[in-house]
Amino acid sequence: MHRTRVAARAATLLLTATGVLALAGTAQAHVSVDPGEAGQGGYSVVNFKVPNERADASTVRLEIHLDPAYPLSSVMPQPVPGWDVEIETAPLDEPLDHHGSQITEAPSVITWSGGEIAPGTFQQFPVSLGPLPGDTDQLVFKAIQTYDSDEVVRWIEEPAADGTEPEYPAAVLRLTPATDGGHGHGAPESGQGEAGHDGTESVVAEAASASDTTARVLAGAGIATGIAGIAIGVLAGRRRATPADQQS
Repeated sequence: MHRTRVAARAATLLLTATGVLALAGTAQAHVSVDPGEAGQGGYSVVNFKVPNERADASTVRLEIHLDPAYPLSSVMPQPVPGWDVEIETAPLDEPLDHHGSQITEAPSVITWSGGEIAPGTFQQFPVSLGPLPGDTDQLVFKAIQTYDSDEVVRWIEEPAADGTEPEYPAAVLRLTPATDGGHGHGAPESGQGEAGHDGTESVVAEAASASDTTARVLAGAGIATGIAGIAIGVLAGRRRATPADQQS
């Protein structure tokens, strides 16, 4: 009787831990942008992070729709091995100034295809963007993810006013006021990162984001392992009980 109750409790604890980890995975499952924050007015290299959510299908196509309310004059994808990339443009209501030249159309959609994101894996698609607008605190990137099963998932819902996350959230890049004294408004030099620096800020931001994600995963795994250890210890203690103890 005692062993049956203890075993049931242990099973419940393990299922609870598994559920917590599953929910954590779901919260991170949509297409996102990393780092999630950049300075207004400058250039930034961001990664569109695409996890594969299906156990029986691979992601074979990704479309990123740039925010039409805030067009960007410079959009430069970094080559991703195994993937082809295309950039569509759209006419502008008002011309943009780009290094002294007036441009009448700007990038509107970036499409990657030809590659494969297998089940249980993710892929990052780096893009240099800029100059980032100075009159908004965010850019919204709507994403369309296509699987080889012909399923299409549209991550296009904008953030809710009350801060709750919608079911199919779009990727959001938060924009903060520039703190570099006005630098970063020109195009980045070859091999340099955001705001014309040596790329250190971008690398540090990406490393910090990666470390945060890793810490969350390890913390969740540690919780599950700890619960499992407690359950096993309880079972072992019951098994070591003397016949007199069991009769009592």
